[in-house]
Amino acid sequence: MAIEVGNVVEGKVTGITNFGAFVELSNGKTGLVHISEVADAYVRDINDFLNQNDTVKVKVINISEGKIGLSIKQANPQRTRRRHNPRRRSSAVDFEERLSRFLKDSDERQQALKKSQDSKRGGRGAR
Repeated sequence: MAIEVGNVVEGKVTGITNFGAFVELSNGKTGLVHISEVADAYVRDINDFLNQNDTVKVKVINISEGKIGLSIKQANPQRTRRRHNPRRRSSAVDFEERLSRFLKDSDERQQALKKSQDSKRGGRGAR
């Protein structure tokens, strides 16, 4: 099958970089799935979505000067969910925990600052 813009084909992930993944297509040519074309959601770490040697369905989105641009999210709109990571908690719980930690740290800093200022003034209430 010839590789043409708009075709949906399968390929094998042969390399992962911080900017995308290289996918070897059935005709032996290699194309790049840019990190922005991996999933609909923001992709901070491509390894959360892909592993080397994964077989993926990709859509050919451009061919320019012998380089093939590919997209996973355009070929598989429902496939692009993040893999389950048991270490990752829900964002609401994470937010509450971070907010609580921030408030505690902030209060401790305010107390230390107040003590420091009071000692420079010669004690509490002195001017």
